[in-house]
Amino acid sequence: MRWRVILYCLLGGLPLTFAALGAGHFPWWWLSGILIAGAFVPVALFGPRKGIAQFAVVSLALLIVTVLCLWSEAVVFLPQSRQRAMQDLLSSVIMYTIFAAVLAVFSQLLKVSKPVEMAIPHRSGAGTVLMVILSGLSYTLYYLIFGSLTYQFFTKGYYPEAQQIVRSLGPWFWPMEIARGVLMALSVVPIVLTLRMKRWHAAIVVGLLLWVIGGLAPLVLPNELLGGTQRLIHTVEIFTENFPFGVTAVLLLRPRSVQVHAGVPAASSATD
Repeated sequence: MRWRVILYCLLGGLPLTFAALGAGHFPWWWLSGILIAGAFVPVALFGPRKGIAQFAVVSLALLIVTVLCLWSEAVVFLPQSRQRAMQDLLSSVIMYTIFAAVLAVFSQLLKVSKPVEMAIPHRSGAGTVLMVILSGLSYTLYYLIFGSLTYQFFTKGYYPEAQQIVRSLGPWFWPMEIARGVLMALSVVPIVLTLRMKRWHAAIVVGLLLWVIGGLAPLVLPNELLGGTQRLIHTVEIFTENFPFGVTAVLLLRPRSVQVHAGVPAASSATD
């Protein structure tokens, strides 16, 4: 199984290297793809078994977290990126859709899914909606705390117009951030509800996933708008925001369970 997981990461990361044909930096694009594929390994192992379902859950997370949320943040705080904003958005949608399809194909070809049987506890429809909203609010709280600390102590000099931009948005800034949190929470709901793992294990997996696809993997790429030091700082900042947000979202979306299910190798009991 180990070699199949390694192949899943190495081969699954290759689609991002097509961007290197125009942008260069082949090793960095491949590394970014490998990191993203690695973040989805638990989904390939313990998530949906069918390829189409794998594609659905992976593509939803990538298109919302890696594409839409990062793109919108760049458009707001990096005015120089607005000149080609729609072009960048469209190309990213195409690239990450292909990436998700390739991961789904390799998950089937390499037969990495584990035969784990586990009833996954879930809330009612209304309860899920409420928890998604609360998750979005939690993201805004983490963003406020850690984003503010990072800006005050590390990145203020890099973004001299940031305070003016926030003031220009007026009362819309925080609703916009809440909306980003809600969208990210929605993007991982299918993963949370199909991941055949114990509640806390799933929480850590989703927290790391949101950090990797929403920060680490995109920021390893050389960027004409962000220098190396900026990328490093933002990688740490996004960990402090996205990891606890992912953990919180899973703990809210998946209720506690005391049922015991046979055939769960990593968790003989679903008790938290």
